[in-house]
Amino acid sequence: MSDATETREPSTPRKVLRTVTPGSKARPDTEMDSIGWAVFLGLVILLIPMLPFLAVVWALSKAIDFLARQRGE
Repeated sequence: MSDATETREPSTPRKVLRTVTPGSKARPDTEMDSIGWAVFLGLVILLIPMLPFLAVVWALSKAIDFLARQRGE
């Protein structure tokens, strides 16, 4: 080794970004946001008419459980 390499200060490492495409800037993704809201609202529109049926099934299951507990005592 020569004296020139020993006295040289180590260079600071650079972060290398290995990509072919240029970097993109951060921006809000409004297209996907609107698609997500559309899917959510579609599900709400489909599920709201089913709520009375779900409530009846839930109430019947609670009533049957209550009657089974009363009968078991």
